[in-house]
Amino acid sequence: MRGFQHEGVVDAIREAGGEIFGITSEPQTLASEAALNWELDFELVGDPHHEIADLCRERGWLDLYVNTVIDASGKFSRGHDAMVHPKGYFQPGLLALTRERRILYRWRGVPTRHNNGGATARPAAGHVWAQIEATRSSPVAPDAALDTHPTLDMQGIPWLLFVPLLLANGNFWHPKGLGMRRRGPADTASQAKSAAAKLVGFVAAWIAAFALLPFAWVGAALLAWMAIATPGLIALHKTFQNVVEE
Repeated sequence: MRGFQHEGVVDAIREAGGEIFGITSEPQTLASEAALNWELDFELVGDPHHEIADLCRERGWLDLYVNTVIDASGKFSRGHDAMVHPKGYFQPGLLALTRERRILYRWRGVPTRHNNGGATARPAAGHVWAQIEATRSSPVAPDAALDTHPTLDMQGIPWLLFVPLLLANGNFWHPKGLGMRRRGPADTASQAKSAAAKLVGFVAAWIAAFALLPFAWVGAALLAWMAIATPGLIALHKTFQNVVEE
């Protein structure tokens, strides 16, 4: 959503007589705090009980995916997820409506390994605004269909790299998420860079160990580490959604 502000789409929507809102499955206190810390000039609305999301689904506007597998351990996100997401968290989506409830644009994220369980790969703000403008320019056009192949703002991190990065972020004992914390949106990139540096050092250390130390000792140590790390990796795969649409 920050891209809509940075690329001027928020201003364009307002100049056209509209308004923009961000809706999150976290409570209002955290939504307001995020809007302040991230310096957003539009309102974030907390919907932890999915009342708004359910209404959109019931009216046939947009049916979001919901992840009900909560990380109560706090290893992949925050330890209080079960409290702030009592019904789980809904995956990202975009919905543009007129005052007459005509649908100008809609998109829902399909969580897969390719977009890191829904954490990445959003429609680019410019693409969304262009689609809205195209629909608005034709008053007799029907409601916009679900956009299934939008231009994306970024690609997901390959899963075979994403998992080791989370493991490095947890100091290789268990995976730890790169979730945005109170220090602002730039914190995620900082965590990712730090995890990448740790990963390089970790791999280099094992290579050096196998080159310099007895193979049996290092092999036994590696097996012991794998036994410790494996339960967290299994839990990680259960936590991140991987939906296969038919």
